[in-house]
Amino acid sequence: MGDAADAPGQAERRQLPWNRGRLLGQKPPLKLREVWAIRIRLQIAERLRDLALFNLAIDSKLRGCDLVALRVDDVLLGGRVRPRATVLQRKTGRPVQFELTEQTREAAMRWITRSGRKPGDYLFPSRISGGGRPITTRHYARLMEGWVGSVGLDPRLYGTHSLRRTKVALIYRRTGNLRAVQLLLGHTKIESTVRYLGVEVDDALAISEQIDI
Repeated sequence: MGDAADAPGQAERRQLPWNRGRLLGQKPPLKLREVWAIRIRLQIAERLRDLALFNLAIDSKLRGCDLVALRVDDVLLGGRVRPRATVLQRKTGRPVQFELTEQTREAAMRWITRSGRKPGDYLFPSRISGGGRPITTRHYARLMEGWVGSVGLDPRLYGTHSLRRTKVALIYRRTGNLRAVQLLLGHTKIESTVRYLGVEVDDALAISEQIDI
Protein backbone atom coordinates (compact mmCIF):
# COMPACT_ATOMS: atom_id res chain seq x y z
CA MET A 1 0.00 0.00 0.00
CA GLY A 2 2.85 2.36 0.82
CA ASP A 3 4.19 2.17 -2.73
CA ALA A 4 0.75 2.45 -4.25
CA ALA A 5 0.02 5.51 -2.15
CA ASP A 6 3.05 7.42 -3.41
CA ALA A 7 2.16 10.71 -5.03
CA PRO A 8 2.61 10.82 -8.81
CA GLY A 9 6.23 11.39 -9.69
CA GLN A 10 7.50 10.62 -6.17
CA ALA A 11 9.22 7.41 -7.26
CA GLU A 12 10.95 9.25 -10.09
CA ARG A 13 12.17 11.92 -7.67
CA ARG A 14 13.66 9.29 -5.40
CA GLN A 15 15.59 7.80 -8.31
CA LEU A 16 16.93 10.98 -9.90
CA PRO A 17 20.35 10.28 -11.44
CA TRP A 18 23.31 12.03 -9.80
CA ASN A 19 24.22 13.66 -13.11
CA ARG A 20 20.83 15.21 -13.86
CA GLY A 21 21.34 18.72 -15.19
CA ARG A 22 25.07 18.16 -15.66
CA LEU A 23 26.85 18.08 -18.99
CA LEU A 24 29.08 15.02 -19.12
CA GLY A 25 32.05 14.22 -21.31
CA GLN A 26 35.51 15.66 -21.66
CA LYS A 27 35.82 19.17 -20.26
CA PRO A 28 37.49 21.73 -22.54
CA PRO A 29 40.65 23.55 -21.53
CA LEU A 30 40.53 27.26 -20.84
CA LYS A 31 41.68 29.70 -23.49
CA LEU A 32 44.60 31.99 -22.72
CA ARG A 33 42.39 35.07 -22.45
CA GLU A 34 40.09 33.21 -20.04
CA VAL A 35 43.04 32.23 -17.84
CA TRP A 36 44.11 35.86 -17.61
CA ALA A 37 40.57 37.09 -17.01
CA ILE A 38 40.22 34.76 -14.01
CA ARG A 39 43.71 35.55 -12.76
CA ILE A 40 43.15 39.30 -12.88
CA ARG A 41 39.82 39.01 -11.03
CA LEU A 42 41.45 36.98 -8.27
CA GLN A 43 44.32 39.47 -8.04
CA ILE A 44 41.99 42.47 -7.78
CA ALA A 45 39.88 40.72 -5.13
CA GLU A 46 43.05 39.82 -3.15
CA ARG A 47 41.95 36.20 -3.00
CA LEU A 48 45.45 34.94 -2.34
CA ARG A 49 44.59 31.31 -1.69
CA ASP A 50 42.44 31.02 -4.80
CA LEU A 51 45.05 32.75 -6.94
CA ALA A 52 47.80 30.42 -5.71
CA LEU A 53 45.55 27.38 -6.22
CA PHE A 54 44.47 28.49 -9.70
CA ASN A 55 48.04 29.25 -10.84
CA LEU A 56 49.36 25.99 -9.42
CA ALA A 57 46.57 24.04 -11.12
CA ILE A 58 47.56 25.55 -14.48
CA ASP A 59 51.32 25.06 -14.06
CA SER A 60 51.34 21.68 -12.32
CA LYS A 61 48.78 19.99 -14.59
CA LEU A 62 48.01 17.75 -11.62
CA ARG A 63 44.82 15.81 -11.05
CA GLY A 64 42.60 17.41 -8.42
CA CYS A 65 43.43 14.76 -5.79
CA ASP A 66 47.16 15.46 -6.16
CA LEU A 67 46.77 19.23 -6.31
CA VAL A 68 44.79 19.59 -3.08
CA ALA A 69 47.20 17.21 -1.29
CA LEU A 70 50.24 19.43 -1.93
CA ARG A 71 52.21 20.32 1.17
CA VAL A 72 54.36 23.38 1.75
CA ASP A 73 57.51 21.24 1.39
CA ASP A 74 56.46 20.23 -2.12
CA VAL A 75 56.89 23.77 -3.40
CA LEU A 76 59.11 25.50 -0.83
CA LEU A 77 62.84 24.98 -0.35
CA GLY A 78 65.09 27.18 1.77
CA GLY A 79 62.38 29.76 2.24
CA ARG A 80 61.81 30.18 -1.49
CA VAL A 81 59.32 28.61 -3.87
CA ARG A 82 61.03 26.15 -6.17
CA PRO A 83 61.07 26.75 -9.95
CA ARG A 84 60.43 23.00 -10.37
CA ALA A 85 58.77 20.44 -8.15
CA THR A 86 58.14 16.70 -8.17
CA VAL A 87 55.25 14.80 -6.60
CA LEU A 88 54.06 11.20 -6.57
CA GLN A 89 50.76 10.72 -8.36
CA ARG A 90 48.16 8.93 -6.30
CA LYS A 91 46.58 7.25 -9.30
CA THR A 92 49.77 5.73 -10.75
CA GLY A 93 52.26 5.90 -7.89
CA ARG A 94 54.73 7.40 -10.37
CA PRO A 95 56.54 10.72 -9.92
CA VAL A 96 55.71 13.66 -12.14
CA GLN A 97 57.68 16.87 -12.41
CA PHE A 98 56.27 20.31 -13.11
CA GLU A 99 57.47 23.88 -13.42
CA LEU A 100 56.31 26.87 -11.43
CA THR A 101 56.37 30.10 -13.39
CA GLU A 102 57.38 33.35 -11.76
CA GLN A 103 53.81 34.53 -11.26
CA THR A 104 52.88 31.19 -9.70
CA ARG A 105 55.88 31.33 -7.37
CA GLU A 106 54.93 34.85 -6.31
CA ALA A 107 51.29 33.88 -5.68
CA ALA A 108 52.30 30.77 -3.72
CA MET A 109 54.82 32.71 -1.61
CA ARG A 110 52.28 35.42 -0.78
CA TRP A 111 49.74 32.79 0.25
CA ILE A 112 52.24 30.84 2.38
CA THR A 113 53.39 34.04 4.12
CA ARG A 114 49.90 35.46 4.68
CA SER A 115 48.42 32.17 5.91
CA GLY A 116 51.38 31.25 8.10
CA ARG A 117 51.81 27.86 6.46
CA LYS A 118 54.81 25.91 7.75
CA PRO A 119 56.84 22.99 6.35
CA GLY A 120 54.78 19.83 6.68
CA ASP A 121 51.48 21.74 6.51
CA TYR A 122 49.02 21.24 3.71
CA LEU A 123 49.35 24.11 1.27
CA PHE A 124 45.59 24.48 0.97
CA PRO A 125 44.12 23.36 4.31
CA SER A 126 40.49 22.73 5.07
CA ARG A 127 39.08 25.33 7.45
CA ILE A 128 36.70 22.73 8.88
CA SER A 129 39.51 20.41 10.01
CA GLY A 130 41.56 23.22 11.50
CA GLY A 131 44.27 22.70 8.92
CA GLY A 132 44.76 19.00 9.66
CA ARG A 133 43.39 18.03 6.28
CA PRO A 134 43.51 19.62 2.83
CA ILE A 135 40.48 21.04 1.09
CA THR A 136 38.47 18.34 -0.65
CA THR A 137 38.36 17.79 -4.38
CA ARG A 138 34.67 18.69 -4.20
CA HIS A 139 35.55 22.03 -2.63
CA TYR A 140 38.15 22.56 -5.35
CA ALA A 141 35.49 21.80 -7.98
CA ARG A 142 33.14 24.36 -6.40
CA LEU A 143 35.89 26.97 -6.47
CA MET A 144 36.48 26.15 -10.12
CA GLU A 145 32.80 26.71 -10.88
CA GLY A 146 32.99 30.13 -9.25
CA TRP A 147 36.13 31.09 -11.16
CA VAL A 148 34.76 30.26 -14.60
CA GLY A 149 31.36 31.71 -13.78
CA SER A 150 32.97 35.01 -12.74
CA VAL A 151 34.22 35.58 -16.29
CA GLY A 152 30.95 34.69 -17.98
CA LEU A 153 31.62 31.03 -18.78
CA ASP A 154 29.06 28.30 -18.18
CA PRO A 155 30.31 26.30 -15.16
CA ARG A 156 28.52 23.20 -16.45
CA LEU A 157 30.90 23.05 -19.40
CA TYR A 158 34.08 23.10 -17.33
CA GLY A 159 35.64 21.05 -14.55
CA THR A 160 38.90 20.71 -12.68
CA HIS A 161 40.29 18.68 -15.58
CA SER A 162 39.89 21.83 -17.67
CA LEU A 163 42.76 23.32 -15.67
CA ARG A 164 44.83 20.13 -15.94
CA ARG A 165 44.40 20.25 -19.72
CA THR A 166 44.84 23.99 -20.27
CA LYS A 167 48.62 24.28 -20.52
CA VAL A 168 49.23 20.96 -22.24
CA ALA A 169 46.58 21.74 -24.86
CA LEU A 170 48.40 24.98 -25.62
CA ILE A 171 51.76 23.18 -25.72
CA TYR A 172 50.41 20.61 -28.15
CA ARG A 173 48.85 23.23 -30.43
CA ARG A 174 52.13 25.17 -30.56
CA THR A 175 54.56 22.26 -30.86
CA GLY A 176 52.67 19.10 -31.82
CA ASN A 177 54.94 17.30 -29.34
CA LEU A 178 52.83 14.50 -27.87
CA ARG A 179 55.75 12.94 -26.01
CA ALA A 180 56.35 16.16 -24.08
CA VAL A 181 52.66 16.34 -23.17
CA GLN A 182 52.71 12.70 -22.07
CA LEU A 183 55.61 13.38 -19.68
CA LEU A 184 54.03 16.53 -18.30
CA LEU A 185 50.75 14.74 -17.58
CA GLY A 186 52.52 11.71 -16.10
CA HIS A 187 50.77 9.30 -18.46
CA THR A 188 52.32 5.85 -18.83
CA LYS A 189 51.00 5.33 -22.36
CA ILE A 190 50.98 7.73 -25.29
CA GLU A 191 47.51 6.42 -26.22
CA SER A 192 46.18 7.85 -22.96
CA THR A 193 47.59 11.25 -23.91
CA VAL A 194 46.01 11.07 -27.36
CA ARG A 195 42.61 10.29 -25.83
CA TYR A 196 43.03 12.90 -23.12
CA LEU A 197 43.77 15.70 -25.56
CA GLY A 198 41.25 14.54 -28.12
CA VAL A 199 44.08 14.88 -30.61
CA GLU A 200 42.52 12.92 -33.45
CA VAL A 201 39.33 14.98 -33.37
CA ASP A 202 41.20 18.28 -33.08
CA ASP A 203 43.55 17.41 -35.93
CA ALA A 204 40.71 16.25 -38.16
CA LEU A 205 38.76 19.45 -37.51
CA ALA A 206 41.83 21.61 -38.17
CA ILE A 207 42.33 19.90 -41.54
CA SER A 208 38.65 20.22 -42.37
CA GLU A 209 38.62 23.93 -41.52
CA GLN A 210 41.30 24.55 -44.16
CA ILE A 211 39.14 23.13 -46.92
CA ASP A 212 36.72 25.51 -48.61
CA ILE A 213 33.99 24.08 -50.81
